[in-house]
Amino acid sequence: MSTKEEKQRIELLQGTLDLLILRTLLLGPAHGHAIAKAIEFRSDNVLQVEQGSLYPALHRLIKRGWISVENGTSENNRRAKFYRLTRQGRRQLDRETSKWDRLARAIGRILRPAEE
Repeated sequence: MSTKEEKQRIELLQGTLDLLILRTLLLGPAHGHAIAKAIEFRSDNVLQVEQGSLYPALHRLIKRGWISVENGTSENNRRAKFYRLTRQGRRQLDRETSKWDRLARAIGRILRPAEE
């Protein structure tokens, strides 16, 4: 990756990664690498999730009961852990999405105030 591309990447706000993982798992179960790649792809390569952030977040979400994990085989025929959104995780996703929407609107009002 070039230096220009590295500068254009955006660091995730604390707590945002949990929301992105939950949203990604809404599409169906996935292993860690697939979750990271889906976030990167769906953000047009603006967001990159490092393993050092992803796996602690996955463990945190398991502990909270928002996702579950089971062993399986990846598309490369390798052993992998697959993460799945739980019912409680779906409810949390709805709550977090609502909070995010309110935050984005509030920031938008500050950055682009209506002309008086």
